[in-house]
Amino acid sequence: MSDIVTFTAHPSSSFSDEVIYFSPRLTYHAAMELLSTKGRFIPNYKCNHQNNLVAVLGGPSSNMCIYLAGILGIFKIPQLLYGTAPVMPSQNEVAFLYKMFPSWATQYMGIVKLLLHFRWIWVGVIYVDDGYGQRFVQEVLPIFSKDGVCFDFIAKFPTMTFTNAFFKMVEENDNLTAVVMGSTAQAVVVHGEIQTMIIFQILLRTPEFEEMPMRMKAKVWILTAQVDFTSIDIQRSWDINFIHGALSFAVNSKEVLGFVQFLRERDPASEKEDGFIGDFWKRAFDCSLPSTTEAATDEKICTGEEKLESLPGSVFEMSMSGHSYSIYTAVYVLAHALQAMSSSMLKHRTLADGGIKKFLNQQRSQFHEFLKRVSFNNTAGDLVAFDQNMEIVAGLDIINWVTFPNKSFFRAKVGRMDPKLPEDKVFTIHEDGIIWPRMFNQVQPLSLCNDRCHSGQSKKKKEGKPFCCYDCHSCPEGKISNLEDTNDCFQCPEDQYPNTNQDLCLQKRISFLSYEDPLGIALASFALSFSFMAALVLGIFIKNQDTPIVKANNRNLSYILLISLLLSFLCALLFIGRPEKLSCLLQQTTFGIIFSVAVSCVLAKTVIVVLAFMATKPGSRMRNWVGKQLANSIVLSCSLIQTTICTVWLITSPPFPELDMHSMTEEIVLKCNEGSVSMFYCVLGYMSFLATVSFMVAFLGRKLPDSFNEAKFITFSMLVFCSVWLSFVPTYLSTKGKYMVAVEVFSILASSAGLLGCIFFPKCYIIVLRPELNGKVQIIRRPNGRF
Repeated sequence: MSDIVTFTAHPSSSFSDEVIYFSPRLTYHAAMELLSTKGRFIPNYKCNHQNNLVAVLGGPSSNMCIYLAGILGIFKIPQLLYGTAPVMPSQNEVAFLYKMFPSWATQYMGIVKLLLHFRWIWVGVIYVDDGYGQRFVQEVLPIFSKDGVCFDFIAKFPTMTFTNAFFKMVEENDNLTAVVMGSTAQAVVVHGEIQTMIIFQILLRTPEFEEMPMRMKAKVWILTAQVDFTSIDIQRSWDINFIHGALSFAVNSKEVLGFVQFLRERDPASEKEDGFIGDFWKRAFDCSLPSTTEAATDEKICTGEEKLESLPGSVFEMSMSGHSYSIYTAVYVLAHALQAMSSSMLKHRTLADGGIKKFLNQQRSQFHEFLKRVSFNNTAGDLVAFDQNMEIVAGLDIINWVTFPNKSFFRAKVGRMDPKLPEDKVFTIHEDGIIWPRMFNQVQPLSLCNDRCHSGQSKKKKEGKPFCCYDCHSCPEGKISNLEDTNDCFQCPEDQYPNTNQDLCLQKRISFLSYEDPLGIALASFALSFSFMAALVLGIFIKNQDTPIVKANNRNLSYILLISLLLSFLCALLFIGRPEKLSCLLQQTTFGIIFSVAVSCVLAKTVIVVLAFMATKPGSRMRNWVGKQLANSIVLSCSLIQTTICTVWLITSPPFPELDMHSMTEEIVLKCNEGSVSMFYCVLGYMSFLATVSFMVAFLGRKLPDSFNEAKFITFSMLVFCSVWLSFVPTYLSTKGKYMVAVEVFSILASSAGLLGCIFFPKCYIIVLRPELNGKVQIIRRPNGRF
C-alpha cells in the first residue's frame, strides 16, 4: 500500500508541542523528506517504488498549508486540509487543495446570524494578522456592516512566537488588553488559528486584566471554527475559566464508534514508531519513558498504565474534536478514492506489473478526478462529498464552552449552521441550553453602543459615531413606533390614533352631536323649551289679537315673526343626531331661509315704525308707503333672495354626510360637509346684511315716542342678534368635531331667543300682567306730556 502521510500538530490532543509545529523552515524540510527516499534526505530523488506518497493531510494552521502547497503543487500531490484553507498566491497550488473544512462563507454567515439573533450589533474583533485574517477584515467585515453590525474596535493579535521574543509578545498584549477590556462591546469575535488560544489565554492573564473591575471583564467570546483549545507547558496550571460561556463554531461532527476505546488502549511502549505518542505521554503525565536514556535518576518513570481519561480536559480530550473529525473523514476520503481508482483500473485491465504504486507515479492527475467525485457515508452516518470548489459539503455546529473547577471543559452543542437545509432552518440556536459567562448571572448579555430605543421612540444617528450609535427621540405627535430601535415613526391608519405612550394605535370612536350626548340633550332641551315659549307667545297674541298692543305695528308681521322663530328653534333639532343625507340637505338651507324670513319681518317692522312716525308730519308723502303691502313686499323679496341662494347651493354643490378622519385626534367626526363653503358663507353673509340694515334703521328710530314703539326693542334685539353671529364665525372656525355643530346650534338658539325676548317679552308682560295698559287711550296719550 502507498503511504498516506498526516501532517498535524496534535490530531487528538489539546496540549501543544514544540516550536517545530510553527516553524516554516522545518515544515519545508518535512515536505521535502516526504518526496525523498525513506530514511534519506535527498530532495527530488527516489531509488525505489516503496513508500510512495499518495496525499498529505495538512493543518491545522493555514500558514503550514501554504508552505506545503508550494512544494506539493509542483508534484501534483493532493493536500487535504483539515484546517482553514489559506489564501494561495498561485492558482496552480489551489488546484491540489481539498478542504475538509466547510466553506468560509458558511461560517461567516453563521457568525452574522448569531450576532443578529442575539441583537449584538456593537462588537469587537480580534484577528491574527496573516493572509486569512487580513482577508477576513477586508472582505468579510464590510458584509457584517451591511447586515447592521458595527465595530467598537478591530485589533490584531501580537505575532505568535516561541523564541526569545516570547516575553516581548507578552508585553505587546498590554495595549491589546486595554483596548479589548476597555470596550463597551460585550460580544467579541475572535478570528484566528488553532494556536490562537495560547496567546488568547496569555492576553487574559495580563496584570491589567486582573486589576479591571468585573463589569469590564464581562465579555462573550465568539470563536471561529479554526480556534480550538490548545496550550503550552507553562499554561498547564492556568485557570481556564476565561473560556466559560464562550460560543464557537466547529466542524459538524458525530461520535465515532470505538474512538474512546481506541484512546484507552494507547500504550506508548507498544507504539515505538509513533514518536508523537511517546512525546505526548511524557509531557502529559510528566514522566520519562523507560527506554529513554535521557531520563534522570530523579525523574518519574512512565509505567504505561497511565490513563488518558485521568487527564484534565485542558490537557487532553477524550471526545473527538472538530479538527480530529476532519482528519478521520479525510482518511476515509483517500481510501474511497483509492478504492474507486483501483476498481476502475481493474475494470479496464490497465493495471500493469508495477501495481498501483507504479501507476500513481505515471498517472497522478487521474487520482484527482477520483478525489473530486468521492461521495459516501462514513461510519458516523454523514454524507461525505466535495462541491465544485473542492470544499467538503458540511455544516457547522455552534458550541457553548462550559468549564469546571478541575480544569476540564465540555463542548455543548447549542445550535447549527447548515446551508443545505431550507432557508428557515439554515441557522438554528437553542437559547435555553446556553450557559453564559458567570459575570452575566445567566442573563443574556447585551452588546450595544447605547441603550435601545423603546417603542414610542425613534433612532437618530450620533454625528461622528458608527451607525450603531444613536440617540432616542420621542415620536412626533400623531405618529407611533411599536418596536424597539425603529429608524422612524409611522402614522396610524386614518381610523386609528396613537395612545399616550405612542407605541400603539387605538381605534377611533365615531363622534357626532347625538341626543344621547349630554351636550346634545341640553341643546335639544333648550330648543324644545324655546319652541314652547314661542308657541305660547303666538297663542297669547292670537287670543288677544284685537287688543291695541297686538294690532299696533302690523299684527300679521308679528304672527309671521313668531312662526319663523318657532321654526328656527325647531330647525336646531336638525343639527342634532346622526347626520344623514336628508338632514344634511335641510340643515343649512332651512336655517338660512327661516332666519331670513325672521330678520325680514324685523326689518319690515322697523321700516314701518319709522315710516309711521314720519307720516304723521303735516304734508308728508310717507302715508302712501305705510301699509300691509310694503311689509309683505319687504318680507317676500328678502326671503326670496335667500331662497334663491339656497336653491343654487343645493343644485350646484349640495351638502352631504362625511367622515372626518383628521380634525380630531381620537375621534372620527361624522358631520355634514357643506359641499360649498362659499355658498355657506353667502347664506350667512346675506343674513348678516339683513340684520345690519335692520339694526341701522331701528337705531335711527330709537328716539321716537315709545308708546307701542318697537324701535328701541328692535334695536336691542338686533344688537343681541348681531353680537351672536359676529362671535359665531371665529368661534366656529376655532372648534372641531361635534363642537362646531354645537356652536352653530347655540348661535341659532341664542339669536332666536334674543329676538323673541327683546321684541315680545315687553308686550306679553303688558298683555298678561298689565292688561290695564293695553287700551286705546294709551295709544293717543302723549307720554310725559308729549304726543
